[in-house]
Amino acid sequence: MKTRLRQGVRPLRPHCRPLKLHTDPRSPQHVVTAYGDDHVAVDGRRLARSLLLLPDRIDPSWGPDSFAALAETHIAQLVPLACDVLLLGTGRRQRFPAPALLRALIETGRGIEVMDTPAACRTYNILMAEGRAVAAALIIEGGPA
Repeated sequence: MKTRLRQGVRPLRPHCRPLKLHTDPRSPQHVVTAYGDDHVAVDGRRLARSLLLLPDRIDPSWGPDSFAALAETHIAQLVPLACDVLLLGTGRRQRFPAPALLRALIETGRGIEVMDTPAACRTYNILMAEGRAVAAALIIEGGPA
């Protein structure tokens, strides 16, 4: 069977055909499907404010409006999570919270990885696909960069 390509689109190699990736609609696990400076899309749903993401649930009410607004109350909500790895997406760029702010999380013995939000989205998808117990606290910053 011959595959028709859009005009101007060529396969990388003559034997390769273009692929389109899709999420598995039967999967009960939440997946990041897109992200940008001012949003994250989970399962195709665009979210424009900070959120907490786990494979089995989304909490769109978690989090500060910016990294500067990250407070102990936000961190306290992460302590009881049942996960081995917690990803903290700090917005458009990687910034590290003060160690005192993270003390309650550090004392749980859980792995905490701090990175920019796009990197946290990618890492979440990889760890979740591997079946790891992962959570991502993603700060979404509105406004210009």
